[in-house]
Amino acid sequence: MAGRKILLVDDEVKIVRIVRAYLERDGFQVLTAADGRLALDLVRRERPDMVVLDLMLPEVSGWDVCRALRREPMTADVPIIMLTARDDVADRIVGLELGADDYVVKPFDPKELLARVHAVLRRAGGRSTGLANGVVQRGELRLDMDRHEAWRGAELLALTPTEFELLATLVRQPGRVFTRLQLLEAIQGQAFEGYERAIDSHVKNLRRKLEPDPRHPRHVLTVFGVGYKLGDNHEPAPS
Repeated sequence: MAGRKILLVDDEVKIVRIVRAYLERDGFQVLTAADGRLALDLVRRERPDMVVLDLMLPEVSGWDVCRALRREPMTADVPIIMLTARDDVADRIVGLELGADDYVVKPFDPKELLARVHAVLRRAGGRSTGLANGVVQRGELRLDMDRHEAWRGAELLALTPTEFELLATLVRQPGRVFTRLQLLEAIQGQAFEGYERAIDSHVKNLRRKLEPDPRHPRHVLTVFGVGYKLGDNHEPAPS
């Protein structure tokens, strides 16, 4: 991970100082921005490997920064960790559905944040926990683990690192039913207590990009009361 570039966006000087110290001690290059407008400019100009993003920002909110980055093709796959004092479940769901890869609530342990940074960057770099390299084909789905690309037929899917890792986990073991906790452990390398339901938001985002009709998915199926599995691409199932 040494040398990776991280943009830290927060207007709290103390938070910036602490997080920057931990990241730099771990070998990361750190850029900082105290408002959303500058953050967007830096992402477009510097192309960081990750954005750690506060939500309550001057000029442009963190919500709008995330929306803008996910809309633009050149920044759509930049990993984003939201770092905020907003701890309502509804806020977490909105953040994840906007395309954030993870959501950390203030006050936080800098060591936990560092662990989450490493986990998301592993997903972004295609160095997943247990996924073999090469190409895996399941029906019309094709995943290239080396290039971190997912295709449905001839269409290249614009997935975030977390969405790709989630789909890859299911594709590797078609028909297996994964609980939310198992999926969280598979895509992060570890499970953080209380975040199992984050999988639902990632699945919703993945279906929006993957399924012809997200309301009647054919690929990522819900097993009620248990979790999710990969479908056989023939018969749709209720979501």
